[in-house]
Amino acid sequence: MSKAKSSRERRIAPPGITRVTRSSINPQDSQRTKPADSGLVDDLSLMSVSEQQASLARKGKSYQSSSPSTKAVLSSPSGSSVPRGALGTIGRLMKLGRVRNIVVVAGAGISTASGIPDFRTPGTGLYANLAKYDIPYPEAIFNIDYFSDNPHPFFSLAKELYPGHHRPNYVHYFIRMLHQKGLLLRMYTQNIDGLEKLCGIPDDKLVEAHGSFATAACHLCYTPYPSEEAKQAIMNGSVPICTFCAGAVKPNVVFFGEDLPEKYFQHAEDFPKADLLMIMGTSLKIEPFASLVNTVKSTVPRLLLNRDSVGPFERRPLRRGDYMELGDLSESVRKLAEILGWHTEIQDLMNSHENGLCSYIDPSISSGENSDSSETDSMH
Repeated sequence: MSKAKSSRERRIAPPGITRVTRSSINPQDSQRTKPADSGLVDDLSLMSVSEQQASLARKGKSYQSSSPSTKAVLSSPSGSSVPRGALGTIGRLMKLGRVRNIVVVAGAGISTASGIPDFRTPGTGLYANLAKYDIPYPEAIFNIDYFSDNPHPFFSLAKELYPGHHRPNYVHYFIRMLHQKGLLLRMYTQNIDGLEKLCGIPDDKLVEAHGSFATAACHLCYTPYPSEEAKQAIMNGSVPICTFCAGAVKPNVVFFGEDLPEKYFQHAEDFPKADLLMIMGTSLKIEPFASLVNTVKSTVPRLLLNRDSVGPFERRPLRRGDYMELGDLSESVRKLAEILGWHTEIQDLMNSHENGLCSYIDPSISSGENSDSSETDSMH
């Protein structure tokens, strides 16, 4: 993991009230953009959400007119009709070719369908089930100062978190399809389960903001350590030790209080270029990652696909151009794929890729090296 000067941004635990910093906002964001064409203005005007729409969204529905007989629809270029609402509006923008640089921001919620618990769901989330590790508070297990004093709780948990036990799901393959269609500018993930790489999203399209298990290093002097040796030691119940300073070695997962990886700062170039921001499966509680959603231009539509409204989507009324589809994430993504006419294509891609993974696992994945197309996150 690349470490840097004290001015670098570090991962910050939520202090009860989410603190939204703006240190990562690019000055270009405030520049005035060219007026949009009238068609795009019309499309974006459909995305202004009233209190009635927001109420429906909280129940897991996107907006439609109250009477079933007068259900609002949008005409797609193929002549078919799709429901007006979050998914219908975004689907129309995509089908009309008005969206070409999509940035995806994702959290642990995209991996729950793969059998990996998220972090903050009451009762079932990871933080609600850490009593057996005898830690003072849930987030301590990912706190670098606590790790320095007692690495054993994290290493016990790491046995369960190491990649290799779970497969990518429909949501991961939808994002890969965005890439294959030439629409994905970048995916920013908080996850450490490696499922984005495993489903075939290439490394140059992926930013693992909270690191991964693919590499390891001493937490004190940052001397690299063979990742497979670190994994074997952890799986055997041992603490891998740095041969240079005798500090505890850990996978390059970003803990609270640690610097974010160098690649994270690519956001300063990516977010001003985005013409659509998709936010999936995240609580938007952890800074500075949570504030990334505020760094796209004000004219850029933002779509939240989530169980609950979070961050700026809790504001009423919503910002013009903001829309959300609340409820089961896999179901929402599948609906959007059907609107786009991609569902069968995604299913075929998913089946063929998963069958290939079952018959052959690229050794570069297990060894922590990068692969061009198919490599092996879920955190925070």
